[in-house]
Amino acid sequence: MNLKQLEYFIHVAELGSFSKAALVLDIAQPALSRQVRALEIDLRETLLLRNGRGVVLTEAGRRLYEHGVGILQSVSAARDDMGATRDEPVGRITIGLPPTIGRQLTLPLINGFRNRLPRARLAIVEGLSTHIVEWITTGRVDVGLLYNPEAQEGLEITPVLEEPLCLVGPAASAVMAVRGTLPLRSLGALPLIVPERTHVIRRLLETQAAMAGLKLDIAWEVSSIASIIDLVCAGHGHAVLTASAVAASGRADELMARPLTDPPLTSVLCLAVSAHKRPSPLMRHATLLLVELAQSVPQGAAAQSQPG
Repeated sequence: MNLKQLEYFIHVAELGSFSKAALVLDIAQPALSRQVRALEIDLRETLLLRNGRGVVLTEAGRRLYEHGVGILQSVSAARDDMGATRDEPVGRITIGLPPTIGRQLTLPLINGFRNRLPRARLAIVEGLSTHIVEWITTGRVDVGLLYNPEAQEGLEITPVLEEPLCLVGPAASAVMAVRGTLPLRSLGALPLIVPERTHVIRRLLETQAAMAGLKLDIAWEVSSIASIIDLVCAGHGHAVLTASAVAASGRADELMARPLTDPPLTSVLCLAVSAHKRPSPLMRHATLLLVELAQSVPQGAAAQSQPG
């Protein structure tokens, strides 16, 4: 096995096609096929299966893909670290963002890299916090923002921003007409639109409800926060979200948010990196920029939730 074969295999796996990978790599398709086949022979495993639409990974191929992404990123990081100057970090970094904050941070991050780190390359991927943890662990992502992560070996976690969770409903709703906080027990009488059970807000909400002996009325279960907000605006129920998620939706003028109390529910945004990697100059500069931008996230909806 060599790095070039590994790079070719990963491109084919990600694009799902030898022809597409050949175009991206600027290599003849037969030559690409020979390199991947040589890799399969060396490992004594079938890595890819052809079908009418391209190729799919076998179980062995999935395992090699997970290793290969981390290996190539480590090699790239080593090259970048060797070539970095003290005052101008170079190289490539991948940042993982939850969807609720990705929309707000993507443009500022790219502007920040262009202005402060012009020789660096940035990739941004979005996913749920549980996915970002896995991506950091496997090396696909260098640094990520997570909501309410659990402490675990292999991750260094630093709190960045703390926000109260709010009941979110249409501005014209009778429940939202009263400004100020709302006790958690009030949720029992309301139809709720919530994410799936793996989502951190869902887990936090159900844990606190169970401890309070409160039975929640889950009317709809929707993964996308943007879709949840659309359903709330359409009158299909209420949601439990942060004020910044409402502000990022572009529909804050249609909604009202009331912080939950007794007990208060808090969402903590944290920075996470691998505990096993030595931070490069680029990593140090990028994490400082990421924290700075995250702490400046607008929370315009929070103003609506305060007593008037």
